[in-house]
Amino acid sequence: MSSSFSRRDFLKTLALGAASLLLEGMIPASFLKDPHTYRQEGRVAAKSIGIYEEPSFESPRVDSAWRDLVFPITGVEISNDASAYNRVWYHLGEKGYAYSGWIQPVQTILNTPVLDIPQNVLAEVTVPYTDARSSPRDDAPVVYRLYYGSTHWVSDVISCEDRPRAWYRLVDDKTKEEGYFVPASHLRIIPENELLPLSTDIPSYQKYIEVRLSQQLLLAYENHTLVFATRVSTGTLRANGEYYTPTGHFFTKYKRPSRHMAAGNLANRGYDLPGVPWVMYITNGGISFHGTYWHNDFGHPHSHGCINLPIEAARWLFRWTTPVVPPDKPFVSTYTGTHVEIIR
Repeated sequence: MSSSFSRRDFLKTLALGAASLLLEGMIPASFLKDPHTYRQEGRVAAKSIGIYEEPSFESPRVDSAWRDLVFPITGVEISNDASAYNRVWYHLGEKGYAYSGWIQPVQTILNTPVLDIPQNVLAEVTVPYTDARSSPRDDAPVVYRLYYGSTHWVSDVISCEDRPRAWYRLVDDKTKEEGYFVPASHLRIIPENELLPLSTDIPSYQKYIEVRLSQQLLLAYENHTLVFATRVSTGTLRANGEYYTPTGHFFTKYKRPSRHMAAGNLANRGYDLPGVPWVMYITNGGISFHGTYWHNDFGHPHSHGCINLPIEAARWLFRWTTPVVPPDKPFVSTYTGTHVEIIR
C-alpha cells in the first residue's frame, strides 16, 4: 500500500460521504436527524477547557468548563486555521465556542429496564455519565463513573417494590467481581442483531486494515477496495515514558466487546478505564484497536500505544473483523484474524 492517498483512494473516501464524518467523531450524529427529536449534548472530557467568543484559540476566552460538565451542542463551526489537523468547533449555545477535541458528543437517552436477563448480556451507557455504586441504592458509595458509549456486561437486574427504580448488576472483567450497580434506565441492552458480523460474504483473507501513523488514519479494504476510513489517535511521548504504536504486520486475533483497562499510577499518567468498548488486540503486549470515550481529538497522537477510535468506528470495525465474537461471549482468542499493517 502507498504511504499517501492515491486519487482512487481519495475518490473512494469521498464516496463514504457524511457517514465518514460521523465515524471520525467530529460531527455529532444528531445533526443529520430531526432536530425536534434529538437533543445533542457535549460532555467535557478534559480536566478543563476554555470557551471562546469565536471558533478560534485567538478569539477572546469568555469562560472555562471542567470535566463532566454537560452543555447543549447547538451547532458546528469550522475554524479558519487551515493548518490545524482538526478545525471543528462546537457552538455551546449562549456560552460560546469550544474546541471539539475535548468534548465528547453525548445524548441523554433513558431506557425501559429489561427485567428478565437469563444470562450475561452486553449493554452500553446512553447518558453522558452514570455513577456505578457498591449496592443498588442512590446513597451507596460510588465505585466508578461510567461514560456514554462504554460497554458493560449485565448479570442481573434488581427490581423490588421498596425500590424507586430498577438497577443492573455489572460484571467487572478486571476484578472478576459482580460488585457494582447502575440505574437500569441508564444502560441499553444491545440486541443480538447489532452484534452480528459484517461483510460475511467477503472471505476473511480479502479483508485488510492499514493504519498510517503519519496521517493518523485508518483505512479498511475488501479485496483492494476501500470500504471504510476514520481518523485515529495512536501512541505518543508522554510525561512518564514513550508509548509509541509499533509498525509492522499484525492480526486482530483477540477480541472483547468490553474491557476494563488499567495500568500505572493514576497520579503519574496512569489510567483506570472501565468498559472500554469494542477492543481488538493485535499484540501479546496489549496493543489494540478500541473505542474511546475520554477524548474526541482524533487525528493527533494521544494514546499509550493503542489505536484510539471513535466509538462508532470501533463498533463497525469490531463487527467487520475476524474472529467473530458470539453475542453471549466475553471474548474470543485465536491464532489469526484480520490482517493489519501499521506504517509510518
